[in-house]
Amino acid sequence: MRGISDELVNDFDAAAHAAGSDRSNITRQLWEWYVGCPGAKLPDRPAGGARE
Repeated sequence: MRGISDELVNDFDAAAHAAGSDRSNITRQLWEWYVGCPGAKLPDRPAGGARE
């Protein structure tokens, strides 16, 4: 991904998988929350993430 380190992309993919999701779904949820779509919520983060 442009402007994002491979390490961060890999950590993001692993965290999304641990949460039972995928990169596209998490990204969509973040975008919906960021622009204020009605009912949008931040996606849950998995416990014990790669950077904790």
